Amino acid sequence: MTTFKALLGIIVLLSFGCSANSDNAHTTATTLVSPPPRQVLKIEAIPTKQWVANPDDPKRRVDPKQPLMIFNFPKERSSFSGDLPVTIDFSLANAQLRGDGGQFRVRYIIDDEDMRWIDRWEALRVTGWTAGKHTIRLELIGPDGWPYRNGDYNIETREIEFH
Repeated sequence: MTTFKALLGIIVLLSFGCSANSDNAHTTATTLVSPPPRQVLKIEAIPTKQWVANPDDPKRRVDPKQPLMIFNFPKERSSFSGDLPVTIDFSLANAQLRGDGGQFRVRYIIDDEDMRWIDRWEALRVTGWTAGKHTIRLELIGPDGWPYRNGDYNIETREIEFH
């Protein structure tokens, strides 16, 4: 009989221990973590001087008679402070963009987000960067919708970092 009462006492204690009114009764700690800041880029087209693209690295292969695009963004400039604008600018040779009466397009991708298009020969001013590392990829797209390769040119990626 005493073992029965002891067993009944344990069952009653367990029942009260499992029936709490709080959702966090069995949680040792609750930590609310806010999501990381969302980057909302503002992209503004700006007029630019149209420079004819000239190969800028003698070590890279290129056919100067084929369509050529050069990303006018120095590889050395990779660190920015605050919310400085980043200018996406390029030079073209032997190619005309759709908006200017041609068949080519420039595709750009920022931080592996959705791709966007440039159909007129103009530069883009991009603001709204969050702190951290970012990538900008620029590609010359041919009339068939695929990147138009010219040796080691026409597909360029730059890495930048904001502090």
